[in-house]
Amino acid sequence: MSRRVLPGLGPTLGFALFYLSILVLIPLAAVFTKSASHGFEAFWAAATSPRLLASYKLSFGASLIAALINLVFGLVIAWCLVRYEFPGRKIVDALIDLPFALPTAVAGIALTALCAPNGWVGSIAEGFGIKLAFTPLGVLIALIFIGLPFIVRTVQPVLEDLDTELEEAASALGASRWQAVRHVVLPTLMPALLTGFALAFARAVGEYGSVIFIAGNIPMVSEITPLLIIAKLEQYDYVGATAIAVVMLLFSFVALLVINALQAWHARRSGMDGKVRR
Repeated sequence: MSRRVLPGLGPTLGFALFYLSILVLIPLAAVFTKSASHGFEAFWAAATSPRLLASYKLSFGASLIAALINLVFGLVIAWCLVRYEFPGRKIVDALIDLPFALPTAVAGIALTALCAPNGWVGSIAEGFGIKLAFTPLGVLIALIFIGLPFIVRTVQPVLEDLDTELEEAASALGASRWQAVRHVVLPTLMPALLTGFALAFARAVGEYGSVIFIAGNIPMVSEITPLLIIAKLEQYDYVGATAIAVVMLLFSFVALLVINALQAWHARRSGMDGKVRR
């Protein structure tokens, strides 16, 4: 007599797939169907205009750079929160979640007020000849702000579960501090780092509310792709809006597939290394 892993697995799985289809699969299929209904030429013309190409470059380029920056500093922040005790540690830990709780429009207004030429941070940067607000640099700042919690909150629990005795054993065997971190800590944290990077990148690509205020929305300079989708919809240009959406979906799917492939490769490599050590 065969036993199921979970009681009622069939109905539960069916309900889960139905719910996933309603929320994700059907809307995505509708976007692709709507875009394809107008023909490839109309799709290509709508998706490859110079203004759109400039927005693709800004949105995906800034999202990638922001995720890489957060990958480094998010790891450092998570390390400090887990491994060190200092005054105000709990306050800092709570502030990490601020981008999650803060409405995106409020975050955008606050960042713009700080980074504008007459703002606290912007006025200091202006003294060095650096303009923050209403430039691609302002877009990058906003994307870093909203993406940092994904790295910290993904890495932090893994780091808390990591036994410090492994690092102490590596040090006892003659490894330097950097060698212990490189060969003991980072391999354990790598899946979490890649997951946090994927989440931060995906969030940044689709971010709208916190970016439009600080970006200035200057065509060919600081226009993000989600803004152009809104603009096309306001003009009742559904062909252009769905074409842009399809391009963004394809880019996002490719990026996520690459990151998942890296995670799978790292898992296989870690398993092989474990077998060699045994």
